[in-house]
Amino acid sequence: MISRASRSFSRINVKTLSVAWRRPRVLLWTAATVVAVGFLVALEMAARGYGVPGPVTNQAREAIFAPKSGFLLYAGMALMMVVLTWRQRFIALGAAIGVDVVFLLVRWAADLKTTDGHPFGNGALWVILGAAVVAVTRRTGRERLLLLKGVGLGLLLVAGRKTGDTWLLITSKTRPTVLDQYVATADHALGNPSWLVGRMVRATGPVGAHVLDWVYVQLAVAAVVVALYQLRHVAAERRFPRHHLVRTFLVIGLLGPGIYMIFPVVGPIFAYGPGAMGTGGGQWALANLWPDVPPPAGGPQPMPYDGITPRNCMPSLHTAWATAIFIHSRKGPRALRFAGTFWLVATLGATLGFGYHYGVDLVAGVVFVITIEAALRALDRGWGRAGIQLVAYGATVFAALLLSYRFLPREMAAHPWFFGPLLILAMSSVVYGYLRTTRQWEPNAAPVRQPAPQPELV
Repeated sequence: MISRASRSFSRINVKTLSVAWRRPRVLLWTAATVVAVGFLVALEMAARGYGVPGPVTNQAREAIFAPKSGFLLYAGMALMMVVLTWRQRFIALGAAIGVDVVFLLVRWAADLKTTDGHPFGNGALWVILGAAVVAVTRRTGRERLLLLKGVGLGLLLVAGRKTGDTWLLITSKTRPTVLDQYVATADHALGNPSWLVGRMVRATGPVGAHVLDWVYVQLAVAAVVVALYQLRHVAAERRFPRHHLVRTFLVIGLLGPGIYMIFPVVGPIFAYGPGAMGTGGGQWALANLWPDVPPPAGGPQPMPYDGITPRNCMPSLHTAWATAIFIHSRKGPRALRFAGTFWLVATLGATLGFGYHYGVDLVAGVVFVITIEAALRALDRGWGRAGIQLVAYGATVFAALLLSYRFLPREMAAHPWFFGPLLILAMSSVVYGYLRTTRQWEPNAAPVRQPAPQPELV
């Protein structure tokens, strides 16, 4: 027979658990998890409809087959390890390397060639999945939740790459026409910077091109370096900071492809010729102009394009991600601040110099990321008046940019001395508003107490 005290204790536990589940942060995490799972399932089904594997299948394959990016998997494992002690980190790293060595030996014995991807990285994925199993079976309470957050952080980074690949496939299949003529015409207001930087990159020869290409490809690894600095105290404090770079990165990757669907653009190297790298639009290109001859500012119109090339130009998400790295590196040591600046400048040079983006894409990308960063920081503070105004203003400027590129490109090309500075002024106003607002949110440093004057002996 159950005693009255036991029944009372059980009711208290149930009530406490119910109250905990009604907490806003718990409900937010639950809703975010449900939305993320539903989003992945939807993308998987969409990819299957086009006869290719989706993000879930591609990620599961990398547990056995050679991964597309071993560096990205190890970067994801590094993010997961921020919740571990130093001893646990060394064990996890050793286990990952050991698993990779075994996979290398098996592939060598079976004479399996790695033609697409890297011959390493499987071990990192196995360690991340193993940490999830340990969290469920060997941890309880806050320790389980902390380890699961670390696992989720690592998996979200690597899954984001697969999700992005599927999104790009969907843009190429569902948007048969592109708006490059409109964007190229509007770009006259900025002096056609992609054509100018493209000639500069070509003049630097293979060395400059290889450096910019490496920076462009390894953007996620640079983000992990900054994120690791921000999360360096997680293992000691047993909690994550309220805001860090990974959150901004993920939101950019989630919202950006939606703009691709609204404003499909392939980029100057694909729409206007092969360019300096010897690749481009081929028969689908409007003309072979990039980077030698800027396109004429005629009457733009939608143009058909192939069903393979991603419509991933507007806005420039590489610019948005590089700007996020720059913003989050400002509070780091000098070396990290220098690296964040270098990555931003080099990424801008690569996006323009390789013909992947127009200048107006970069302007939109900066406004896009500043608005997202402001929204995330305002969310952490509870959506005060200043935060709402800043996010609303950034969203309005971003929408105005897209509308002007679509409906006013001829006017922008005809009056570059007016619209060019106006574009820069609009972008700068969003940046200024962000700096002014976030400085008010920063905690004021306590004044240094001056020692009281002491009487001197005469």
